Amino acid sequence: MRLPLLLALLFGAVSALHLRSETSNFESLLGAKTLPEDEEMPEQEVEELEGEEEGGSGSEDASKEDRAVESISVPDVVDRNLLCPKEEDTVQLVGIPGCPTCRRYLLVRHPHTFDQAQLTCQRCYRGNLLSIHDCNLNYHIQLSVSMLNQGQVWIGGRIIGSGFCRRFEWVDGSHWNFAFWAAGQPSFHGGHCVALCTQGGHWHTAKCCRRLPFVCSY
Repeated sequence: MRLPLLLALLFGAVSALHLRSETSNFESLLGAKTLPEDEEMPEQEVEELEGEEEGGSGSEDASKEDRAVESISVPDVVDRNLLCPKEEDTVQLVGIPGCPTCRRYLLVRHPHTFDQAQLTCQRCYRGNLLSIHDCNLNYHIQLSVSMLNQGQVWIGGRIIGSGFCRRFEWVDGSHWNFAFWAAGQPSFHGGHCVALCTQGGHWHTAKCCRRLPFVCSY
């Protein structure tokens, strides 16, 4: 009697242990899935992505502001800071003798860049930088500015275009029909604006950002 009972108890204990082991393995397999069934993204990663999107928008806005600053043209900046020359900084130049109807000329001794000089002639005297169309006027202007300590003054000539299309023009729109270049001039590497030498009256190309006295015609 005892032997069958012991065998039955032993068989029952072994079956219980085997069932418990299978249940444990099945639960561990279920626990290996770390994301929900719809695979929602963890909150921390969502916050990081939102932060990146906000940062990207800020960078784009900053880039737009930079482009807006770069789009401001030099004449706009010059215009805001424009001050007309004081009377003591100007000299009324002698025009062509025997020509009372000829244009008047004014030397501004305070140095300006080419663009500033042209804008000053326009806004303060309703004129332009001087255009020269014959040797006679060039000679008289040179005599009038020869007392300056600086060696050159701006006149209204400049280079426009590039390569084979480069040409000279006067800022007042008049025809380019005369030139009085110094030896070795014009030099396209020297600059794109034209200056007159106070000694000798010959012309040189110069960098437009140079600050020189200038002559207005009005």
